[in-house]
Amino acid sequence: MGLASPEAAEEELDMRIEMGGESTLSPDQVVAALIDFSERRPQMWTGITPSYYEVYSVGENEAHVREGTKQGPLEVWAKEHYEWKPGWVRWTVEEANFCTPGSYVEATITERPGGGSKIHTVWERTPTTFMSRIIFGMMKLTGGKPIESSMRKGLANYERELSAS
Repeated sequence: MGLASPEAAEEELDMRIEMGGESTLSPDQVVAALIDFSERRPQMWTGITPSYYEVYSVGENEAHVREGTKQGPLEVWAKEHYEWKPGWVRWTVEEANFCTPGSYVEATITERPGGGSKIHTVWERTPTTFMSRIIFGMMKLTGGKPIESSMRKGLANYERELSAS
């Protein structure tokens, strides 16, 4: 019985979770919500702690931002490269205190019969700390429920805003 190579051990820590969701927003509106890098982003996406939010650049179909959260003793942040096109948004870690560069989240958004959107999210992160290994393991065990909940809450804020206007 041999020891696993460092590469194999690293692969074992990759956490890939695929989730589905729906929204009353159109696919274009979902993409717009995901790439809303205005000063209100932390209020709309409440998992983002305002002090961790910083926009470095926003282009026609890419952005570089820093986002993170602090909940009790847990503090996580990532500098991410966002890229998008109609029906698709991906944010890839460039630097973080909890996962490896190249880790990403990707959302594919399609029209839902009868209106609104179906959202397929792939969350693929490789943890780098003991605490992130525990958190990622819990994410895997729950099938990504905290991620789904965060996405649902953020999109609900945009749905409420749209229905109020």
